[in-house]
Amino acid sequence: YVCSTWGNNHFKTFDGDVYQFPGICEYNFVSDCREAYKEFSVHIQRTLNSNGHPEIQYILMKIKDIMVYLKPNLVVVDGRIVKTPYYSSGVLIESGEIYTKIYAKLGMVLMWNQQDALMVELDNKFNNHTCGLCGDYNGIPIYNEFINGDASYNSITYGNLQKISKPNAKCEDPDETQALPSCNEHRDECQRLLTSPAFADCRLRLNLEMYIQACMQDKCACTGKEDSFCLCSTISEYSRQCSHAGGRPGEWRTQNFC
Repeated sequence: YVCSTWGNNHFKTFDGDVYQFPGICEYNFVSDCREAYKEFSVHIQRTLNSNGHPEIQYILMKIKDIMVYLKPNLVVVDGRIVKTPYYSSGVLIESGEIYTKIYAKLGMVLMWNQQDALMVELDNKFNNHTCGLCGDYNGIPIYNEFINGDASYNSITYGNLQKISKPNAKCEDPDETQALPSCNEHRDECQRLLTSPAFADCRLRLNLEMYIQACMQDKCACTGKEDSFCLCSTISEYSRQCSHAGGRPGEWRTQNFC
């Protein structure tokens, strides 16, 4: 089971909810939330890059008693910069040109493309024990994330609840009242891209509609600028999730596309 975030502030929880949350504070992405000893936590901080696109500025994770701090092309363990591959007490960190990957023996794999996309896979022994932007991993969409007891939250309220409070942090909470635009005029293009022959092996493995919706939101947000970020980030995520589900996406990038 994987939880991921990518592109234009999209999130997909362990239970399969997909939502957008544009916060730029530090947030709990996923943590072990049993009362006593927490086995791990993963925090993320997003920022807008020079093109105005969101990307992950850093990831801060604690695995048992090890602290790992990741930035693009930088791995810091317990305050010391380390070379990869790095191994210590049940944690293996590998870093390639694109992906940084962390394997933790307690049952977690983390994969970050050093830009916008982060994926965490967790052992099912953590079912019902997690909290954060990835949800509670109870196998039931919506419940306890967007509906809790009698209260129901929109995705921005839910996201704001995951903020890590730091005394000197200067960041505004996104406005909880803003509604997402309907982006139906982009449906045909997004559907065409995501059902191209390169993805024939992916259709039965993933919920296609979810990615079409995310792609439509991306196109809206980019207001007509022909910018590869607006299309490629969700298609890349679809391709990654397809591989993860055992599918074999074909070559979909071309010289003039992504």
